[in-house]
Amino acid sequence: MSCDNLKGKWALLLGASSGFGAAVGRSLAKKGMNIIGVHMDRKAAMPAVETLIGELKGLGAEVHFFNINAADADKRAAVLDNVKKVIGGEGGVRVLLHSLAFGALKPLVAEEGTATITSAQMDMTADVMGHSLVYWVQDLLSRDLFEENGRVYAMTSSGGTRAFPSYGAVSAAKAILESHIRQLAVELAPFKITANAIRAGVTDTPALRKIPDNLRMIEVASDRNPSGRLTTPEDVGEAISVLAGPETYWITGNVIGVDGGEDIVA
Repeated sequence: MSCDNLKGKWALLLGASSGFGAAVGRSLAKKGMNIIGVHMDRKAAMPAVETLIGELKGLGAEVHFFNINAADADKRAAVLDNVKKVIGGEGGVRVLLHSLAFGALKPLVAEEGTATITSAQMDMTADVMGHSLVYWVQDLLSRDLFEENGRVYAMTSSGGTRAFPSYGAVSAAKAILESHIRQLAVELAPFKITANAIRAGVTDTPALRKIPDNLRMIEVASDRNPSGRLTTPEDVGEAISVLAGPETYWITGNVIGVDGGEDIVA
């Protein structure tokens, strides 16, 4: 695919500062795309964010980052109003990536004296990691900010169909996300916008390191993967940079595995 197909176009990345979001940003910037990043980081993490922004600019991208809670409706509106001004009347967002990893990691049922997940934590996890995708799509459309032949990608995982310790709320959120992708694929088709979920293999990211027993997950996945290694954020970034091209207009409503075959091995 020629880089000219994406050169000068815009990507809006939710969860842009690390892990999959950062890797996708780098890969798209190499293809000539401009990057709008939404992230939520504390002051201590900002030097790394600034380094990433510098790296993206060094690749030739125009870059605008917003440090906000992506699930906050007012902040979402403010960011998109800014995006409207930045893009102006020329084109729109070609790629929307939903890679938000902020949820409660607690058991649904636990032994006596051990804290279990609360209703508020369940709702927050589902909202941030699942429902927020729909709200960003709605608000982009209402501002006429998607370009024709646009792409929506949402990061899911095998955890959407499997059980891990203390992963119940996040697993449910991933299942919600995949369901939304299917429905969005149908409802966005008249706009010539596709929607797909990307199911990465086990990847050593900051989000993974927060999951209880993550070292065992890494060990098992490394042994299980046919290639004998974990998936990397760069694997996902390169895949999305290819899928973002105009030739993939007929691929929509899918859960696309980017895992080196990890999910098919018993």
